Amino acid sequence: MSRAPRPRLPLRLRRPQPWAQQRPTWRDARPAVIADAVKAALARPSGNWFVLGAARDIAPGRAFGRTVAGIEVVAWRDAAGRLVAGPGACPHLGAPLALGPVHCGVLRCRWHGLALDGAPFAGWEPFPAHDDGLLAWVRLDGAGGELPLPQPVLPVRPRPAGTVAAVHTATGVCEPEDVVANRLDPWHGAWFHPYSFADLTVADSPAGGEPSEGLTVEVSFKVAGRAVVPVTARFTAPEPRTVVMHIVAGEGRGSVVESHATPLGPDDRGRPRTAVVEAIVATSRRPGFALARAAAPALRPLMRAAAARLWRDDMAYAERRWQLRSSGRLPD
Repeated sequence: MSRAPRPRLPLRLRRPQPWAQQRPTWRDARPAVIADAVKAALARPSGNWFVLGAARDIAPGRAFGRTVAGIEVVAWRDAAGRLVAGPGACPHLGAPLALGPVHCGVLRCRWHGLALDGAPFAGWEPFPAHDDGLLAWVRLDGAGGELPLPQPVLPVRPRPAGTVAAVHTATGVCEPEDVVANRLDPWHGAWFHPYSFADLTVADSPAGGEPSEGLTVEVSFKVAGRAVVPVTARFTAPEPRTVVMHIVAGEGRGSVVESHATPLGPDDRGRPRTAVVEAIVATSRRPGFALARAAAPALRPLMRAAAARLWRDDMAYAERRWQLRSSGRLPD
């Protein structure tokens, strides 16, 4: 039996539905189910790897700095273009190395000229670093407290040559656990983000409060007006600070959204701060997607803007959850 031909356009038109007339999802989004899914995610190994940021943000010729789990980190590219990372304070007198210039792969401290090429020198020891082509990672064994792994736990992605990718970073007052809990609650999608999602159904909600290996969601992405793109997505948590959404059916099958939560350290009031580094990797089997790849420089800002809009809401969710959890008021 021959397969039905693919529609020329992925768009569908849906009947308008007032926000308040959606099917309520609160009975399905049971606190115990979400809590068990978070607990299962937190129990998975990370090998002490943390996402620093977008790989393209660490460009040759300049240093990049970020505090991760309270540890000041500096990263740059060596003479061969490889990612290098290490303590962000100069071992001489503590100067901020991220403010130093990089020439021919050598980072030079602005205070007294100490030069670092990525190898151990004068008390400075590098951290293991990994560039997966989209994100930059650093391994902090002292902060992670786990058995180290030689490289991060990476999700499956489509081939880079057939994708358009963008990375957005947002920060908030919460812990990585609260970000993971937000992403493992897909039931809030059409209610909390009505500008982006409609007709959301969780197809395989775990029964009896038992955590599952993932959640399958049928949802329509809103494009404009009544036009939507229906897809089936799968949410998984491969390690304790990452939740991944794979499009498993529908337009853009194979596309990935990775949400990585990196603890930064306390703010001036002692509250935890977390950076969400979200990588969006879009692909399509349609021949016309080649035009999207050609227009990638123009599309990336739009992709980052869409992620920023979602994370303004989702960060408020994560921050509220941390407030409730830290005060003992989170429902169970």
